[in-house]
Amino acid sequence: MNRKAPQAGKAMPASCGCAAELSARRAVAVDPAIKRRNLHRLRRIEGQVRGLQKMVEGDRYCADILVQVASVQEALGSVSRELLRNHLRHCATQAIRKGTRAQAEAMYEELVNLMDRFGR
Repeated sequence: MNRKAPQAGKAMPASCGCAAELSARRAVAVDPAIKRRNLHRLRRIEGQVRGLQKMVEGDRYCADILVQVASVQEALGSVSRELLRNHLRHCATQAIRKGTRAQAEAMYEELVNLMDRFGR
């Protein structure tokens, strides 16, 4: 995505429907249980990726590596689903219920784009 850097002292509006400023884009709220699960999954994924690197360096059998790649992809998919769930519960809900019409429309567009990207 092409964005120009904000000028000194001016915050550039984000394309996110929750209207967070680009320089401080943060979730409206984060479910602590989701955050804890995601951090745990991401640490496990990090270890899996290091293992994949060692498998490639060690010229392991291609099919074995591919099975491990699929495992990492599924784990990342789990993180994506949890993040999407949190985004819908908090960021999207607030933008649609409490935001301006423009913020709600931006959120609808963002959600459609996310569904298109992750619905594959």
